[in-house]
Amino acid sequence: MKNLCCLIDCNNFYVSCERVFRPELQTRPVVVLSNNDGNVVALSNEVKEMGLPFGAPFFKVKDLIREKRVAVFSSNYTLYGDMSRRVMECLARFSPEMEVYSIDEAFLSLGGMRADPVEYGMMIRDAVKQWTGIPVSIGIAPTKTLAKLASKIGKKDPDCRGVFDLVDRDRVDGVLEATDAGDVWGVGRQYRQLLHRNGIRTARQLRDAPDKWVRRNMTIMGLRTVWELRGVPCIPFDELPAPKKGIVSSRSFGRPVESIDELRQAIAAYVSRAAEKLRAQKGVAGSVTVFLSTNRFKEDDPQYSSGISCRLPVPSSYTPRLIQVAGRLLEGIYRRGYRYKRAGVMLYEIMREGDAQLDLFSRFHDTDRARRLMGVVDGINRDLGRHTIHFAAEGIARPWQMRREFLSARYTTHWDEIPVVRA
Repeated sequence: MKNLCCLIDCNNFYVSCERVFRPELQTRPVVVLSNNDGNVVALSNEVKEMGLPFGAPFFKVKDLIREKRVAVFSSNYTLYGDMSRRVMECLARFSPEMEVYSIDEAFLSLGGMRADPVEYGMMIRDAVKQWTGIPVSIGIAPTKTLAKLASKIGKKDPDCRGVFDLVDRDRVDGVLEATDAGDVWGVGRQYRQLLHRNGIRTARQLRDAPDKWVRRNMTIMGLRTVWELRGVPCIPFDELPAPKKGIVSSRSFGRPVESIDELRQAIAAYVSRAAEKLRAQKGVAGSVTVFLSTNRFKEDDPQYSSGISCRLPVPSSYTPRLIQVAGRLLEGIYRRGYRYKRAGVMLYEIMREGDAQLDLFSRFHDTDRARRLMGVVDGINRDLGRHTIHFAAEGIARPWQMRREFLSARYTTHWDEIPVVRA
C-alpha cells in the first residue's frame, strides 16, 4: 500500500460504551444526556429512526422517551474516557504511525503494508469489537480528508460491513458527486455558504475548482483540503497531540449556588482538574482566570457575570498554590444576592516546565518536593480512579455538583463498581 491511511470511527460511541456492560440494550433505543441531564447528545440508531433530533432538550422529549421505552443515561465521562483509551491501545497494534483525533476517532497509516486494505480494515474492526466491545466504522483512502468521507459511508451502508475504501478513482468521483461541498472535512458553515453562492455545491465541484480561486477565497487551508480531495496528502500525521496553550475547567452547577463557600469548593475542584491536565503535558501556567455567571435563561433572576485574571510571579503547576490564587480571585468578583449557575477557571500562558523563567526574589517556585508530591497524587488517581485523593478545599458533600440522575457505573476504573457475572 502506498500513501494509504484509514480513519477508525467508533459508532455512537457514548451509547456503545453503555451497551458493552448492558447486553440487554443491544437492540433497545438508548440516549445519553449532556451535563446536568440537559440535552440529548448521543443517540442509538433506533432513536435516530424515531426522528428525535440531536441536542433536543431532555424535558421536551421526556414523554416520547418514556412512551418508546428509551434507555436514558447521564454522561459518564470516566467510563467513556477509559473505554477510549482501550480502543486506542488496540488500534496502536495495527500500525506504527497513529494519530488520535478525538475521543472516538483515530487515523492509522497503512503505507508500506502488503495486505489488501479492505481485508486489513476488517481485521482491525473485528479486533476492536472482540477486545473492547465497541463497534467501529473504517474509511480507507490516500488522504485523511477522503478517509473521513469513506468512514461515513462505511457507517451508513450495511453492504460495506463497516469498512469502505476510496482508492479507486471512479469510486471517488461517484462519492464526491453525491457529497455536499459543505460536508467535506474542513469546510465550515461560512465556507459552505460561500461555495454555494459561487455554484460549487458538490465535493466533486470543489475538488475541480481552480487553485487560484480556492486560495484567494479559502486561504491555504482550503487549498490543502482541495488537494486532499484530489488524492494528494497535505495533512501530516501528528503522532503526539500539540500541548494546549490554555486549559479551561468549568461546569454548570446541579442547582443554583449562592454561598461563596460552595463556590470556593467548586473553583478548587476545577483548579485541581486543570492542574492535573497541565502536569500531564509537562507544563506550567503563567496566568490564572476565574469566572462565574448566573443563569441567563432565568429572566426573573438578577443577572450577573464576571471574570478576573492575574499573572503568577513564577509559572506553576502546583495545585495548592493555584487553588490559593484562584480563591483570592473569586473573592474579587463574588457578589451577594445572586444565584450562580456556572463557574470555572482557565490556566494559560502555558510553557514547558523547564522553560519557565524563575525569579531570584520570589518564594513562589515549585520545589522538587512539591513536584514529587503532585506526581504521587496524579499516579494514585490515575491507577485507582479520579478523586481517590483530593484536596480538602474541594469539599466532601459537593452539593453543587452536576445533576446526573441516570449515571451508570464506572465499570472499568472503580473496584466497587466492577461488573459482576453470575453463571
